[in-house]
Amino acid sequence: MCGVFGIYGHKEAANLTYLGLHALQHRGQESAGIVTSDGSQLSLHRGMGHVIDVFPPEQLERLGGPHAIGHVRYSTAGGSALKNAQPIAVDYARGSIAVAHNGNLTNAEALREKLEERGSIFQSTSDTEVIVHLFAMSRQKSFEDRVADALSQVQGAYSLLILTPESMIAVRDPMGIRPLCLGRLPGTDTYVVASEPSSFDLIDAEYVREIEPGEMVVINQVGVKSVWPFAEVARHTCIFEYVYFARPDSNIDGVSVYEARKNLGRALAREHGIKADVVIPVPDSGVPATIGYAEESKLPFELGLVRSHYVGRTFIEPRQSIRHFGVRLKLNPISATLKGKVVVVVDDSIIRGTTSRKIVKMLRDAGAKEVHMRISSPPTKWPCYYGIDTPTRGELIASSHSVEEINQYITSDTLAYLGLDSMIHSVVSARTEATGRSTRRNLPIAPGDEASLKESSFCTACWTGNYPIKFTPHPRQHQMRLLDL
Repeated sequence: MCGVFGIYGHKEAANLTYLGLHALQHRGQESAGIVTSDGSQLSLHRGMGHVIDVFPPEQLERLGGPHAIGHVRYSTAGGSALKNAQPIAVDYARGSIAVAHNGNLTNAEALREKLEERGSIFQSTSDTEVIVHLFAMSRQKSFEDRVADALSQVQGAYSLLILTPESMIAVRDPMGIRPLCLGRLPGTDTYVVASEPSSFDLIDAEYVREIEPGEMVVINQVGVKSVWPFAEVARHTCIFEYVYFARPDSNIDGVSVYEARKNLGRALAREHGIKADVVIPVPDSGVPATIGYAEESKLPFELGLVRSHYVGRTFIEPRQSIRHFGVRLKLNPISATLKGKVVVVVDDSIIRGTTSRKIVKMLRDAGAKEVHMRISSPPTKWPCYYGIDTPTRGELIASSHSVEEINQYITSDTLAYLGLDSMIHSVVSARTEATGRSTRRNLPIAPGDEASLKESSFCTACWTGNYPIKFTPHPRQHQMRLLDL
């Protein structure tokens, strides 16, 4: 996962992009970057670390111009290194271009090999650079056609922001796997684009609408227009955005993330309720589901674990050693809540099982009488190739172990997962009135209309193995990852 943010037509474009990236920091903590345009040239600064560390005030002052795009990253394709930080900015025969990308291309290595055979020289191991080379080599006349030509050759997930000295383009892949939305500063001609609309609140921008799957939004001095360069295909939005990754205060494709997570907890209580004294979350991502579980089960909601907010989310830390150390560094139990109690603890997922095992041990050491683990999604059995850095299938504990075997490994008294159908229904039923209108068909979308959001509308590959885009690892893929170390 990564986060992208862009703004067109504001004298403080760099500062507002900095704030927008702050609100997207949860989507990536390895590196951050901003590219600005003054109408004639691009200026770039990137660095490793959090947004606040990469952009001191004096650095932002050097990024002049009314247009900007920014990026926060954690690595899925290409390693954690400055050369892979984004946005990627280059000069080519027809001018300058910068690209910020959220997602993952499944045919990047095959394309890279062909491009190198034709003479392309790559500066990074990021799949995003493939898009830049395809764009630069396109023989199409217009800028929009060159973007469409480049993207017609790639497969996988992409929500892109592209900046030139004169314009900004936002593109979402035809399946809509990763989120992207459009906003506007009230009473102005300043437009903003971001991975999640929660980033608009910090700069007082208003949400306009989602950018639809397969849509290209072109923003320049003339105004805003939509182009549809790709054939229409079935939607496959990543449902894990609602389960874990997106901020709870976001609405994605008309679904309230917070309400979806509460619905997940309610469904979990109905399917796998148990007599207990208290229900606690694994903070922070497990909190809304725990609220829903507590409401449905009539159990008291308590904080049994306190999170240090000075430590990043362990799931997206790039180094295994940091991930293991971070569990104890990040969470600490409250003995007064737990001592002598039968505890239900709610989390969003189990990946390797090591984190859950440590959490159960902490709760028992703090005096919990019984620990019953409840997971607000199905067992994660398959890796993601579209932008979530889940490990190989062999590292996913649910791929080779039954629920009871996992329960024994993490040492909980009982373990239960939410069913797939219940998860999908929980997300669909959290649809809000924020959906507005479909710009492609100009058809109204009724709030709560489940016909437009159903099982086939989501990518559920990490639970089912049904990949909407087939993927065969390229022979060079593992070699490139090793070289990046």
